[in-house]
Amino acid sequence: MSHGLTLRNIRMRIETEDPLYFGQKKLKLQGRDLLHLPKAVFKLMELEVLDLSPEREACLDYKLAMVPSDIGKLLNLSTLILDTNDLLQVPAEITLLTNLQRLALSNNYLTELPNGFRRLKNLHSLHLANNKFEIFPVEICDITSLVFLDFCDNLIKALPKKISNLTKLETLLLFINRLNKLPDTIVKMEELRSLWLGNNSLRTLPKGFGYLTKLDWMERYTSSTLDGNPLISPPLEICRMGPQAIERFQGVGPNIDAQKQAEEDAEAERKIKDKSRSRASSDANKTGSDDVKSNQSTKAVSEANRSRASSDATTRDAAMSDKPLGAKTNSTDTSVKKSKFPNQPKRRRVPKI
Repeated sequence: MSHGLTLRNIRMRIETEDPLYFGQKKLKLQGRDLLHLPKAVFKLMELEVLDLSPEREACLDYKLAMVPSDIGKLLNLSTLILDTNDLLQVPAEITLLTNLQRLALSNNYLTELPNGFRRLKNLHSLHLANNKFEIFPVEICDITSLVFLDFCDNLIKALPKKISNLTKLETLLLFINRLNKLPDTIVKMEELRSLWLGNNSLRTLPKGFGYLTKLDWMERYTSSTLDGNPLISPPLEICRMGPQAIERFQGVGPNIDAQKQAEEDAEAERKIKDKSRSRASSDANKTGSDDVKSNQSTKAVSEANRSRASSDATTRDAAMSDKPLGAKTNSTDTSVKKSKFPNQPKRRRVPKI
């Protein structure tokens, strides 16, 4: 029986040639080995990929009913595949596998994830399709390394606002759930390239849905679909045309923002030009006023100089006129005096005896 397999026998099953995991140490167990999972498996510390999924139809009668807590010992695991089993829960020890990059838990009966699930900080791909989740596990929103998340075919009614924390998420699959509303924050997940929202109960889409510009509805319609929803705003025929059509319908989106920004830039440039012209006109008026004042000042100085020169000239003329007149008068007086005694002989002075 398989539970009697020795560590050596199990180690001989390890392969490294799988094209999907080339070079990694992979162990694949199925069939009866899943009914009686050998304990020796959990001593293979070198394992990087562990596949415990009954893929083939002939193996579907042999499924895991539970995952042993010893799974937490395989600290080097980067991929753990537990699809298509009868799991009702996964042990908390799975959160010790902090090197996990891919975890597949689809096609089980899970309703919740263990506490501490946010410890899986290196998880890139998480598969939880076809389970019994009614509430979206909010701890997933703290695993910001996620690129792929599959929650198709569950019973989820709402998404948490924190889902926008998954800024690296490129694929979000929510096909066949019970969603009646999407959080406004979903429009911040601008890396989304594939978004399945079909077969839910959505009547409206959040404002700004057009910001999800990387959705490729126009090229591969099946990669992003809203079919099967009673959509009113926007109508389904608009949604089928892709994010740009939704943007035009809602009047909110990157193209409209770019147009508004261009208009604002043009208006700002016009105001700058108007201000520059106004300043130039003001400077010209000021210069003209200064020139007028300067001319008036120069004219006043010139007039003052002319007035002063005229005054000085008058003073000089008056001075020059007064002096000759005085001299002429004196000469005339002398002449008159002389003319009163013409030819009068001089008296001799006789000395007294």
